[in-house]
Amino acid sequence: ASQPLEALLAEVLAAVDVPVVAAGGLVSAGDVAGVLAAGAVAAQLGTAFLLADEAGSSPVHRAALQSPEFTETVVTRAFSGRYARGLRNRFIVEHDAQAPLGYPEIHYLTSPVRKASAAAGDPQATNVWAGTGWRQARTGTVAEIIDRVAPV
Repeated sequence: ASQPLEALLAEVLAAVDVPVVAAGGLVSAGDVAGVLAAGAVAAQLGTAFLLADEAGSSPVHRAALQSPEFTETVVTRAFSGRYARGLRNRFIVEHDAQAPLGYPEIHYLTSPVRKASAAAGDPQATNVWAGTGWRQARTGTVAEIIDRVAPV
């Protein structure tokens, strides 16, 4: 989970003879150009679109992504019982160590807490999914974001 994308991409390209799509931590034109130059046939972006006008991210999620209160992302299974990367918040700090692998059961168990937290406008007890480059995510339409991240 912590291997840099560049290293992982190089290992995968050396091991397989199929087209490879790079994903993980890509949020800028430089990121996309880098993986294409390294041999990927395409780049998949996720976090770059979380603040898009068309995104389904909640107001709490959007505000947290732009808040200086959050300083890092972590891989956790606390919210759903399977691993995902999100902003480190109080729920993760308090529950990650004892959270079992158990999707979808953990997802259903934490759902009322997550919904109440979002309804209260509190990002500390809901999943705020984000990749490592979340600070570079920008608002705008999907088309504008694609224009910004497409290598020239």
